[in-house]
Amino acid sequence: MDATALENEALEAISSTASPDEVEEVRVRFLGRKAELPQALREVRDRETGMTLNALRQRLEAALDGRRETLERAELDRRLREERIDVTLPGEAPRRGHLHLITQIRREVEDIFLGLGYQVVDGREVETTHYNFDGLNFPPGHPARSPLQTLFLDDETVLRTETSPSQVRTMEAQQPPIYIVSLGRVYRRDTPDATHTPTFHQVEGLAVDEGITLADLEGTLDYLLRALFGEARRTEFRTHYFPFTEPSIEAYVSCHVCDGAGCPVCRHSGWIEVGGAGMVDPALFEFVGYDPERYTGFAFGWGLERIAVLRHGIPDLRELWRNDPRLLTQF
Repeated sequence: MDATALENEALEAISSTASPDEVEEVRVRFLGRKAELPQALREVRDRETGMTLNALRQRLEAALDGRRETLERAELDRRLREERIDVTLPGEAPRRGHLHLITQIRREVEDIFLGLGYQVVDGREVETTHYNFDGLNFPPGHPARSPLQTLFLDDETVLRTETSPSQVRTMEAQQPPIYIVSLGRVYRRDTPDATHTPTFHQVEGLAVDEGITLADLEGTLDYLLRALFGEARRTEFRTHYFPFTEPSIEAYVSCHVCDGAGCPVCRHSGWIEVGGAGMVDPALFEFVGYDPERYTGFAFGWGLERIAVLRHGIPDLRELWRNDPRLLTQF
C-alpha cells in the first residue's frame, strides 16, 4: 500500500466535502472496517510500518474532525443569519387536556338532576358506623359490617362504603321536602377485577315528600337512563332486596350491543343491570325523626364507573384507573 498516495487522496476527498454527512461518507471510505488502511494495519508485522500507518490514521482522523467542525460551524452561522424568529408572533399553545371520563359522567349526572330541581350534596368519605350502617338499617350481622368487606379505621370509623350516609345527615338537618343527589368516592375491600375495584364512584339520590310512590321512582330512573344511554334504549325494573328500601327494585337498560336480542355481553338476556333502588324503609324515617305515616320517599344508588362501562362498551372497569391516554383521549 502506498501510504503517501492514500493520504493525498483522502485529504483531497475531505477538503471537497460540503456537509457533515459527506464527511462521514469519506470517513467510512478511508477509515471504515473494510477500508484499505485498517486492513493494512491488521496485517502489519514490523514496528516501523505500524508506526507509519498509525500516524497516517491519526492525521486522517484529525483532518476529518476539523472538516466536520468547520462545516457544522458554517451551517450554524447560516441558520443564525437566515432563520430569524419573530418573537412578536404568538407561540404554539400547549395542547389542553380534558376531564377524565368519570368526572364527565359525574357532571352530566349532576346537570340532569339540577335540571329536575334536585340539590347536589357532598358527603364525608370518612364516616362513623352510626351513619354508614345503623342509620341505613343494616342489621348487626350484615356481611357489610365485617372488616373483610369494609375498610375500618377503628371500631366505629370506616371509609364509607356508599354515599348514603350523606342522605341520613341531610334528613337529620332539615325537614321534607328533600330532593338531593350525592356523588363521590366510596371504598370497599374488593379485589380488583374486570367488574370491581376497591375505590369507585357512586351517585345516590333521595326524594322525601308527601305522596311519593314507586311510580315516581320508576319515572325518575327511566328519565335518567334515557338521558345517560340514549332515548332509543328501553328500561326495565325488577323486584330485589336491599336493607334500606322496601319495596326494592333493580334497574335494567336494554343491551347496547344487541339491543335486547341477546348476546354474550348481556348474557343472552337482552338486558344489563345498572343498579339498585327502592322506596325508603319507614325504619329510616324513624331513625331521623320523620313521621312515616306522613312522608314517603325513594332512593337509588349506582356506580359511575359502571355507567361508563355500559355506555361506552369498555371491557374492563380497571382500564378507567390505569390512566392510559390511548383510552381516555377517546372521550
